[in-house]
Amino acid sequence: MPKFRKKPVIIEAVRFTRHTWDEVKEFTNGQAHSWTTEKYVGGKSTCIIPTLEGEHIATEGDWIIKGVNGEFYPCKPDIFQKTYELTII
Repeated sequence: MPKFRKKPVIIEAVRFTRHTWDEVKEFTNGQAHSWTTEKYVGGKSTCIIPTLEGEHIATEGDWIIKGVNGEFYPCKPDIFQKTYELTII
C-alpha cells in the first residue's frame, strides 16, 4: 500500500478564549459569531465558526485556523499541538 506525507503548509491561527474574542472576530473577518453572550459548555465560552462543512462550535481553548483557501475551522488543542509547530518567517 502506498504511503503519503502531508505537504508542509504554513497556516495562521488564533486561540479562542473569552479574552481573545475580539481577536477571533477580527481574524475571521467577522464570520465568527457567538452562540449567545451567556452560552457556556462545561464552564467554557463557545462561539460559532462557519466552515466549508457548515457551522461548528468552538470551545474556549480551541484554535481557529485559516485554511489554505482562506476558510476557517476550529481545532482542538491536543490535535493542534500534534499537527502544528510555531514557525517564524
